[in-house]
Amino acid sequence: MEISIIGLVGIILLVFLFLKVPVFISILAGTATYFILTPRVPQLIMAQRITSGIESIPLLAIPFFVCAGVFMNYSGVTQRIMEFCTVLTGRMTGGLAQVNVLLSTLMGGLSGSNLADAAMEAKMLVPEMEKKGFSKEFSSVVTATSAMITPLIPPGIGMILYGSIANVSIGKLFVSGIGVGTLLCVSLMILVHIMSKKRGYLPIYERKVTKKEFLTALKGAALPLCLPIIIIGGIRIGLFTPTEAGSVAIIYSLILGFVYKELDLKKIIIGIKETVITTSTIMLIVGAAAALSWVLTKERVPQQLTDFIVNSFESKYAFLIIVNIFLILVGMFIEGNAITIILVPLFAPIALKFGIDPIQFAMIFIFNVSIGTLSPPMGTLMFVTCGITKCKIKDFIKEAVPFYILLVIVLILLTFIPHFSTLLVELFY
Repeated sequence: MEISIIGLVGIILLVFLFLKVPVFISILAGTATYFILTPRVPQLIMAQRITSGIESIPLLAIPFFVCAGVFMNYSGVTQRIMEFCTVLTGRMTGGLAQVNVLLSTLMGGLSGSNLADAAMEAKMLVPEMEKKGFSKEFSSVVTATSAMITPLIPPGIGMILYGSIANVSIGKLFVSGIGVGTLLCVSLMILVHIMSKKRGYLPIYERKVTKKEFLTALKGAALPLCLPIIIIGGIRIGLFTPTEAGSVAIIYSLILGFVYKELDLKKIIIGIKETVITTSTIMLIVGAAAALSWVLTKERVPQQLTDFIVNSFESKYAFLIIVNIFLILVGMFIEGNAITIILVPLFAPIALKFGIDPIQFAMIFIFNVSIGTLSPPMGTLMFVTCGITKCKIKDFIKEAVPFYILLVIVLILLTFIPHFSTLLVELFY
């Protein structure tokens, strides 16, 4: 009986998601089905699990970092970081495309939101790239793909969610994310160089950047770039927890806004409204997924799945390959936060059974979810970027083929070489 009910719960959840019903409603619909069809389980438990699911201290970091990122965007930080990136990469083949990739990497440590990063760069950089002779399709793909770096660089919201659900150190995930994000950044810059050279996309500068230009750009970007250092350093030495680091980030972003004289009361109010809306969206999904997780745990779905997979696969690498393929396919249809909240409780214990380092598996999981945001038919990064740049989806997908291949190569490196995920953590801790 329970197996058929759980199957029905899964079917309802998937049908609602494919119909593009909001994620939290889809999850609640599936969960409510279980409580309605199982009279022996009090329905009050569903409300209790939803409430307790969001009563988590680590999850407090989400509104803090979202708020800090919003204030950073209103503080004139983006323009200063972009000028610094231009000085650093101006002489490279591919010019503004290289700026695009590096800007996403540096802004990832400030905004924490890949969609916000993609939207910002689509508005700021793509029109300029087109003026310099870059095609609309190439500019859009570079913008969307480079925004994938954002959730990998601390303080990515995905890492906070994963750490709180799987009981993995968020501080260690932040440190690991620096290595993984840097790996993707360097890989993208190499690919951009190769493609730009083949297509004749020129550097921004033919001359050498002067020392004065470099120091001027560095002076403008230095204070914002200190934020990730403050967050990681403060957590490492025990000055504050990852949750408290979020409030530190807010204070720091406010100080920068007043120093640069670009943040006033009106922008602060708008920023708070954006924070409330974004946080509410995430927390509704978290609460709904907490109730679903309770249902799955009560019916021993994680335990049964663990036994089945451990008995079916002798090698941890076979397990990782299956997980990679599964997550990429699921990521094409379901939103990333929902995947994390629903699937981490299922897969993380199995990874431990196989002796896989929790930090390595976390970064593999987050990277897979990030690939999903770029993949058709429902890739959020793809739609946000194309919506702003007016690039046709079919042209975007065709242009993105080399980038998809690169992402698979990076995923293989993360899967088979643990040091890409764990080396910095081992050195730092």
